[in-house]
Amino acid sequence: MAIESNQTTLADDIVWLDLLDPTPEEDRYVEQLLGIQVPTRAELKDFEPSSRLYIEKNAVYMTASLVWKADSDSPEITDIAFILTGGRLVTVRYADPKSFKLFTAELCRKPAEAPWVGKMLLARLLETIADRTAEILESAVLHIDELSKDIFRPRATRRPPQFLENKLADIAAHHRLISKVRDSLGSLSRMLTFLLNVPQIHHHPEIEDLCKTVAHDIATLSEHAGFVSSNIGFLLDASLGLISVEQNSIIKIFSIASVVFLPPTLVASIYGMNFEHMPELSWTIGYPLALLGMVLSAIIPFFFFRWKGWL
Repeated sequence: MAIESNQTTLADDIVWLDLLDPTPEEDRYVEQLLGIQVPTRAELKDFEPSSRLYIEKNAVYMTASLVWKADSDSPEITDIAFILTGGRLVTVRYADPKSFKLFTAELCRKPAEAPWVGKMLLARLLETIADRTAEILESAVLHIDELSKDIFRPRATRRPPQFLENKLADIAAHHRLISKVRDSLGSLSRMLTFLLNVPQIHHHPEIEDLCKTVAHDIATLSEHAGFVSSNIGFLLDASLGLISVEQNSIIKIFSIASVVFLPPTLVASIYGMNFEHMPELSWTIGYPLALLGMVLSAIIPFFFFRWKGWL
């Protein structure tokens, strides 16, 4: 529901004020309506726990970090303030995470059987945020699984040049996303721990149970995100190891080639000397023998290496 700028009071059925990219004038107007302090953009970035989770004048202030642009190539973290005051919920945000769109769409599809209150809205919103985070992790796991199949393809399948080097960029992108998800989950976990200790929550067993369920879900997601992060670390180490193996194989080929062609070069260099007393120079079959000696001196080391399994 939109709020007119000339309103001096809020209707009782307005229980959620969602401030998206608010101007300073809008902040001051909401402060006058509700008698609270609306955090500014700079204040939202404060990492001190005492500045992110506190109670002031019967208003509960909480700030959490959410993943934004998770479906793009450049996922980001955005800080969002959640304020409970007078039975209402106020959210202050300077980004539009998908979880908020999902939550508002859900509210429109399924009207509440009883009038909404700010605490229940907050619990349901956190539940949607946890579900969206789980969706991000599931999508990341699927992409990482495909990435793993590409990296560990059968040995008979030849990799294109620079294939593994290009996969390193994909691994880095997934690592960046999972790192932001873990930061978000840590922030949400701290917020829920604080929220469960707020006296207003204890007066509503249904809301308290829902918050505990969401807290458990977030703890489970944090463990899963840690597992996914370790898999990404393994893929990174494996890719670097495979790149090293391929480079060593190339160096090995050049090393063996140099060893194979060294004896023929020695034979050719000997008979390329211009000394006067070289008996072989007067042989009729000296030239064919020299060629045969060069061929044999190359073939013998080659088959020796094959027999040893070095080729």
